[in-house]
Amino acid sequence: MSGNRVDDQGDGEERRKTMTSETATPALLKDILGPQALGTIADAGAAASPDFGRAAFLTAATSGLEPLSIMERVRHIADALKRALPGDYADALAILRAMAPDLTHGFQAVAITEFVARHGLHDFDRSMAALADLTRFGTAEFAIRPFLALDADRTLAVMMHWAGNENEHVRRLASEGCRPRLPWAARVPAIKADPTLAAPILERLKADPSLYVRKSVANHLNDIAKDRPDWLLDRLGGWPAGDPRTGWIVRHALRTLIKQGEPRALALIGVGHGAAVEVRGFTVTPETVRLGDAIAIAADLRSTADSAQRLVVDYRIHYARAGGKRAAKVFKLKTFELAAADSVALGIRQQIKDFSTRRHHPGSHEVELIVNGQTVACAGFDLLGDAEA
Repeated sequence: MSGNRVDDQGDGEERRKTMTSETATPALLKDILGPQALGTIADAGAAASPDFGRAAFLTAATSGLEPLSIMERVRHIADALKRALPGDYADALAILRAMAPDLTHGFQAVAITEFVARHGLHDFDRSMAALADLTRFGTAEFAIRPFLALDADRTLAVMMHWAGNENEHVRRLASEGCRPRLPWAARVPAIKADPTLAAPILERLKADPSLYVRKSVANHLNDIAKDRPDWLLDRLGGWPAGDPRTGWIVRHALRTLIKQGEPRALALIGVGHGAAVEVRGFTVTPETVRLGDAIAIAADLRSTADSAQRLVVDYRIHYARAGGKRAAKVFKLKTFELAAADSVALGIRQQIKDFSTRRHHPGSHEVELIVNGQTVACAGFDLLGDAEA
């Protein structure tokens, strides 16, 4: 995908920092929709139609912009567009659709689609057609949510049709737009009550040729795993195991349950619960760190099995919290085949720094080594506070 699009790369820490929190790196992220972007949008509007009020848009869009977060700016720009576009909704959409190809960043297109969400609920059919067109230039995953909230059945029926579209961006919108836990987006009451409502859409996309679409389907299913794990396991257990595209989706959709060591999830990716391994060494160094330092996690495993076994190796950090409490988080280390009697040395470095989604507290941090869902070794490190540093 183009670097100008709003893309969903998974649920890793870097993605959370940049795509799932309005407060992540605010001095940089919100400036994606800063004065330069407003100029680009204004120029696109002026080029699209003489009926676009360039000056009116810039006056409204720049007023009060500075303190707003990225998604607040999306909504602010959408309302500024209302000042610049014709009062007739069909005419306004025609200008927006003509503007879209001249935009230079996916978030500019998100602001354009937000106009449809905020000002087009009264004209369902025309709005759906506009979102399917505009999503090709950024994403309409946020703009579709108010329509789902207003009439989930009618909107999901349209999205089911989109799942068969020849354009991968439209097919991806069919899955991404109705995710139960779509980052940055408002929850949809009907989908919150039943996270499986979009199951027919996911079925239609379960072997999609586009990795872009498959990532969305996997993320959608992973959302469901957090609320309806048994439903997910039953559904994925019936999907064709031999299809490599479907297999990719299954592996990524199960990532939360695999981290939890869920036996049925491990079985679906061909992994037993527990493994025949001997831990020859497990270390976390240095034993004492300051905020901003990195820790090195190293493990030395030897197979005690008579045949090759597939291993999923993770590690869990029990973070110190205020009041002596702990909060655990599991991280991926490696998934691989280990031959009988073979040994393997594994290692990874992780920087201990604050994110918008995680604040560190001084104290003792335990680290567990997890192989095929079972803890096989423990180590730890101490994080010093400011006074100790």
